[in-house]
Amino acid sequence: MPILRSMAKVIGVRLSGGMLLVWATAAMAGDVNVVSALARRGGVGSFDIDVTVQSADTGWDRYADRIEVLGPEGAILGARVLEHPHDDEQPFTRTGSGVRVPPGIGTVSVRAHFKPTGFGGTTATVTLPTR
Repeated sequence: MPILRSMAKVIGVRLSGGMLLVWATAAMAGDVNVVSALARRGGVGSFDIDVTVQSADTGWDRYADRIEVLGPEGAILGARVLEHPHDDEQPFTRTGSGVRVPPGIGTVSVRAHFKPTGFGGTTATVTLPTR
């Protein structure tokens, strides 16, 4: 799917097995952008979220170093630290496993952090599968 540069757009496609895949495209690309996110049921009361990230990694001083899953009020529900640069692997996908989401919350946001510039790229909103 081509990245749209003139306007922000989010497209969701429901998959079988109660999963929802979301692609996010951005008006302006940042150093790190969430390209897609897939939520599926994990253990009891939790979800596993596969996050695909595109980043401008150039080595240990400039790389995507963290993925966060946020609740509707901005609380961090889960995070995954990315232990190394992905210069030669773009885009790349990592899973946030066992993300505990309180009952009644149907959507979460996913964002990525870039060292040293921080947050600011494209995020994705994911509708969680029915519990």
